[in-house]
Amino acid sequence: MKIQKIETNFREKKFYKRTEKNGFEKSFDKKEFNVIMLYPEFKYQKILGFGGAFTESSGYVFSKFPEDVKNNFINDYFSEEGNNYNFCRTHINSCDFSLSTYSYSEKESLEDFSIEHDERYVIPLIKHALDINENINLVSSPWSPPKFMKTNNNMNNGGKLKPEYKDLWAKYIIKFLKAYKQQEIKIDYLTIQNEPYAKQLWESCLYDIDEEAEMALDYLIPNLRTNNLDTKVLIWDHNKERLYLRADKIFKKDKYNLISGIGYHYYTGDHFENIKLTQEKYPEKLLIHTEGCTGFSIKRKSRQIPNAEIYAHDIMGDLNAGANAYIDWNILLDFKGGPNHVLNNCNAPIMANFFGKNYVKNASFYYIGHFSKFIKRDARRIGFSKFTDDLEVTAFQNPDESIVVVILNKTDINKKINLVLDEKVYSDKIDKHTIITFVITK
Repeated sequence: MKIQKIETNFREKKFYKRTEKNGFEKSFDKKEFNVIMLYPEFKYQKILGFGGAFTESSGYVFSKFPEDVKNNFINDYFSEEGNNYNFCRTHINSCDFSLSTYSYSEKESLEDFSIEHDERYVIPLIKHALDINENINLVSSPWSPPKFMKTNNNMNNGGKLKPEYKDLWAKYIIKFLKAYKQQEIKIDYLTIQNEPYAKQLWESCLYDIDEEAEMALDYLIPNLRTNNLDTKVLIWDHNKERLYLRADKIFKKDKYNLISGIGYHYYTGDHFENIKLTQEKYPEKLLIHTEGCTGFSIKRKSRQIPNAEIYAHDIMGDLNAGANAYIDWNILLDFKGGPNHVLNNCNAPIMANFFGKNYVKNASFYYIGHFSKFIKRDARRIGFSKFTDDLEVTAFQNPDESIVVVILNKTDINKKINLVLDEKVYSDKIDKHTIITFVITK
């Protein structure tokens, strides 16, 4: 067996250091310590993919790059040589990472409906990505209906969808899907509402459990069927602490089989148990991390490794609990963590430099790549056991039967490791605050 090693140690400036060896010994003798056992015969969930969000903010920053920088950026994220992103998200109407608050229509007749606003920054960014990888799947989420449909007559500050506009809002979303289809952009998944439990200063709309289920089952899905659209519907799209509760309440309702899965965010902590419980009770439902990021800090350089480790820890915990896909938040922001029309700035794996004419890759870009680049679509998570909680581990078998093992060391101590597969051993070490991916082939 051959083994390829990909290492990122941001402190030592080792980014994707590669080695390829016939490094497996014949025997498992005297290798009882520091062992990570791999069990490909135990197979779990399939992976749909990894990616980030095409926001208007990202599209605006991207538009300022020279053409050669645009091409480099797209290759870094979406090519096989880059991070191989293939499962991404975008917003319906504006979101906090838009340049302003906007909707596609302001009339009950929807006669003024137009996605012209998106054609300036959002759609060109998506099309650039599709030029590199035509197999990108897209999730779309609304942050708020137009203000005339809201109880507070405002797209911001929460409020609810007025009952008399439920069907019109569903038809509005259908118009969005068709308009994007005319742009040769297929939306594969929809969530009912971004963060339906949160009243935000920015675009937001509140749904309780019954309201969300009704919107999905009685309005959105019937309208999708009437229009012969195969876009799948996900519920929740909010933090993990209520993931199981929301899923269990809605999936107990009639016709729940029409809902394909549940989206979630990570802003309230690990809650990997909630993912596992949901997967165990509803194994036929997709579990998709739809958003997560770290907050913007002026001291971003000192936060490089901690922020990257937050990502890796969350991705590994989600995957090991049963997640099918992982989507980061903005794929690109300016050096201030924006633009953002409500000053809700944050970090991104890639950020424009001070002059906005080139970009800088943060450590999180490389850490996410340890998963997105090597764990292919339709890979299956496999069984493993490890010798210590000091290391975090996940393992997958790709469709080509190669085995991918990702190991994270967040401690201040270098660790020796012995990978064991079919009674054969590969010995190595993982430095402190390092992430390593091993790709094992026959």
